[in-house]
Amino acid sequence: MHPRNGLAILVLLSFISSSDAAEPAMERADWKKHFDGARAIGTIVVIDERASNRGAFVYNASRSNVRFSPASTFKIPHTLFALQDGAVRDEFQVFKWDGVRRTLSGHNQDQDLRSAMRFSTLWVYQQFAKQIGEPQAKKYLSSIDYGNVDPTTPTGDYWVDGNLRISAIEQIAFLQKLYRNQLPFPLEHQRLVKDLMVIEADYEWILRAKTGWEGQYGWWVGWVEWSEGPVFFALNIDTPNRTADLGKRQTIAKAVLRSIQALPNEPGKGGAR
Repeated sequence: MHPRNGLAILVLLSFISSSDAAEPAMERADWKKHFDGARAIGTIVVIDERASNRGAFVYNASRSNVRFSPASTFKIPHTLFALQDGAVRDEFQVFKWDGVRRTLSGHNQDQDLRSAMRFSTLWVYQQFAKQIGEPQAKKYLSSIDYGNVDPTTPTGDYWVDGNLRISAIEQIAFLQKLYRNQLPFPLEHQRLVKDLMVIEADYEWILRAKTGWEGQYGWWVGWVEWSEGPVFFALNIDTPNRTADLGKRQTIAKAVLRSIQALPNEPGKGGAR
């Protein structure tokens, strides 16, 4: 076994919380077909805490330990920082568009927290970062043990262009704490951030997730809530074709989640859970 693979498995073991006897993480070589089908190179970590399918699973374990820029997945903790620091009051506060036209049309309008999360509106979070400042950002990052906890940057935004890095495994660790309201922030703030993360829901499940894109690689991280427990996931892939590759993040992750019945099958593709 490659030593990095072994480390991934050891770390993943600790993520299966409330377990009397954690099972070793399973390398899912069969998930390669989902990456190959999308012509993508990457990794996905899945921690299934449902009673019926409890376990830790990984494809490309060596990469799951490699740290990358969090890009817009950082909007999850960044929103907590902004709420704590008073950079934003609540989900209703409006941030006026400055009139500068940006590439993504969703950015070219007034924003609140909900739209800024949905459209991944960079300029709103740049305002937050400016108000919070680097020393305080460092304290917040350290308090949640987020990746390498380094908010320094020679230029640009530290969560995209700077030195902040996090692995897929570390993304999962952070998300588990948020799910359980175990982060060192007010309960109402953690609940609000989780509400902002909802992208799909049905009678039996809720999907909370956030995309991220640095340019060379992209993320999709989050969890699916079921009555019997959550299923956490963190995927990152290379994006050599840039925006043309972005849809692959959800395509691959959803295929993986469906393969373990963590999401219902698409209509016309078999029975749904």
